[in-house]
Amino acid sequence: MQVSVNKIHDWNIPVWQGLLERIDSLSHGLLFTGPAGVGKVHFAEQFAAWLLCESSGKGSATQACGVCPSCQLLASGNHPDIRVLTLDEEEEDEEGESKSSKTKKPSTQIKIDQVRALEDFVNVGSHRSGARIALIHPAEAMNLAAANSLLKMLEEPPPNVYFILVSSNLRRLLPTLLSRCRKVLFGLPEPEVAVSWLKAEGVKNPEKLLPLVGGAPLAAAEWAEEGLDAQYAQAAESFADARTDVVTLAAKWLQGLSGKSGAWRTEHLVDALQKWLYDLQRVQLGESPRYYASALSTLQTLARAASPTRLARAYADIGKIRATVNHPLNAQLMLEDMAGRYLSALAPAQK
Repeated sequence: MQVSVNKIHDWNIPVWQGLLERIDSLSHGLLFTGPAGVGKVHFAEQFAAWLLCESSGKGSATQACGVCPSCQLLASGNHPDIRVLTLDEEEEDEEGESKSSKTKKPSTQIKIDQVRALEDFVNVGSHRSGARIALIHPAEAMNLAAANSLLKMLEEPPPNVYFILVSSNLRRLLPTLLSRCRKVLFGLPEPEVAVSWLKAEGVKNPEKLLPLVGGAPLAAAEWAEEGLDAQYAQAAESFADARTDVVTLAAKWLQGLSGKSGAWRTEHLVDALQKWLYDLQRVQLGESPRYYASALSTLQTLARAASPTRLARAYADIGKIRATVNHPLNAQLMLEDMAGRYLSALAPAQK
């Protein structure tokens, strides 16, 4: 694992201070959990570096020293007392190619062989007479066999061994695994803090982007880097035209999906439309939009004429489409189906 010592994000400093306050009773199993996109993995890497740091003056610092032998080993990726389990890349044959032609795709699981490889690591003494750390992220990606194998190690951990799990979805973790770990909770920063950080990172219009990602600043920065902020704005423009017809709207969506930006995928369009429909329902009930606050006037105009029943039905239908969005039998027909459901929802309620 190669880790450069960096300051943690300001909004996570209270979490760090809380850990240091109980450092003398630190659990062998730590579960860092909270919304995606708030810096949990970065925090875990920096906390692992702090635990391994050999500086006598690290005290209550919010980062490792960066200069001791341990920090130098981490920076070079050669520290013997830390292991990282995450999603590997798997090879797959390309269709229509020879078997020797393979591509790599990210695995969707952390497998039992990866966890079993930790057994020798945790049961052998520290190379530098300090802590030994196993960092696992995303922890919810462990399959059942891998989670059970880890559970056995957590039941009787050797001294000075720490398992740091990072997860954005606690519901996918075994209850017995949860019971063996101390939960460290991460939350969203205040909107003004997130906006200030995003502006410092060079993100344009963070006020519009942040609600679309649920308030998570790192997710917003990633969206901006991939160009998704512009694509979601383009999608919202298409949703605003209630006078169009099904074929025209579907064609506009298809043109956007066929553009030069490789980041724009059908799943993003479905997500954007579902969020737009959600906001239409909120506005219809007299509430503020959650995702598209900058389009309040347009949402109010559309919501006044729309049928509440059809809006609710369209929102549910688009949610079902998400399950198969990456494997459509016919993309054009799927887009026309979505456009039909959306435009039907905008039609006035019959009196």
